[in-house]
Amino acid sequence: MKKLTITLWAFAAMFTAKAQNPAPARPQTRPIALTGATIHVGNGQVVQNGVLVFDKGVITAVGGPGTETNGAEVISLNGKHVYPGLISPASTVGLQEVAAVRSTLDYSETGYINPNIRALIAYNTDSEVIPTIRNNGVLLTQAMPMGGVVSGSSSVMQTDGWNWEDAVLKKDDGIWLTWPGYFTRDFNMDDFTASLKRNEKRQEALNPLRATFADAKAYAALPSPETKNLKFEAMRGLFDGSKNLYIRADYGKDIIEAVQFAKEMGIRKPVIVGGEGADRVVEFLKEANVPVILNTPHRLPNREDEAVDLPYRLPSILAKGGVTVAISYAEEWWRTRNLPFLAGTAAGFGLTDREEALKLITSNTAKILGIDGQVGTLERGKHATLFVSRGDALDMRTNVVEMAFIQGRNVNLDDKHKRLYKIYKGKYEGERPLAEKK
Repeated sequence: MKKLTITLWAFAAMFTAKAQNPAPARPQTRPIALTGATIHVGNGQVVQNGVLVFDKGVITAVGGPGTETNGAEVISLNGKHVYPGLISPASTVGLQEVAAVRSTLDYSETGYINPNIRALIAYNTDSEVIPTIRNNGVLLTQAMPMGGVVSGSSSVMQTDGWNWEDAVLKKDDGIWLTWPGYFTRDFNMDDFTASLKRNEKRQEALNPLRATFADAKAYAALPSPETKNLKFEAMRGLFDGSKNLYIRADYGKDIIEAVQFAKEMGIRKPVIVGGEGADRVVEFLKEANVPVILNTPHRLPNREDEAVDLPYRLPSILAKGGVTVAISYAEEWWRTRNLPFLAGTAAGFGLTDREEALKLITSNTAKILGIDGQVGTLERGKHATLFVSRGDALDMRTNVVEMAFIQGRNVNLDDKHKRLYKIYKGKYEGERPLAEKK
């Protein structure tokens, strides 16, 4: 009886949670023109008092006050700002819900080399986290797998849809590799201190890794193999340039070695993810033409001799060094809603042009993920994936998202945070201050 009660409770909780999220938006049915706003194109350009027109989910015109609206439904946005949908790379949003509840974690698979694993089919569109990030302008996310040495394939997802088939923008955009570095971090639970120690299992991990990539390269050279190998089929795109190889590496020496490994194996598009020590190898990254997806700058320095503000300045150091750089919340999925404020921090620490900082979460990210032909900037022919903010989207004091469109669909901006705010505001709104009660 107890087991039955627990089962029924679990089902009730599941359906209750699902009912709380707003339904996905319906397709656009008529042309819409946004007028009078400051349009931040995402490529460094700004259009004052601009006009943006979109129809059937595609932008048809972007320009100044005289731009023709061609009978579209006009929405006046005087004094407000229009931005391209922000893109969160290297994320587990939609793949995990509550860290302490194992049944809600679906971002890794058993084993060490799993290139055939697809994060795509694990993406949960009913996640309560997704609406909270959408509410700050994050309209696209890259669902990345984790675990092992070769974790699997990521996919670029929209933050609105009935299921993963509806939400996907780009399937299997790249394979994820955790580079076996020279050092590992050791955390002492007794005194809560972290320290570096030599990675004793490094060579043990490198040997099968090299063998796997060498075999995959040979397999990719076969025009039509008689027997399909699922792991090697998943890696085929690495060698023809249709997929990225995302390499998790932080320290300078590891970054150099990982990129050299990728080039040696004939992989055309390596991307460094994490890159906390990338400031030491800027010239190398520029010459190798390797982009970097940085982990959150809102962290402490890794070394005692590093400047306390180095993580804040790192995006600027790389960008000024000629490296294409993006920002992510790589493992802190629930904080992804703060993505625009990471770019705001970069704007305050070196990237003085706020439009350049905006690129870190729009056009640069789109370019790295290979979706810049569809999203990342507000240009004619691209998807109408954009949002309207009351003020500067990179400033948490003024980022108030009032409208959001994903492929022209007007997305509902309700979320759990707003619902809780309304509930407790109603509870305490009519109560007298404590001092008066006494």
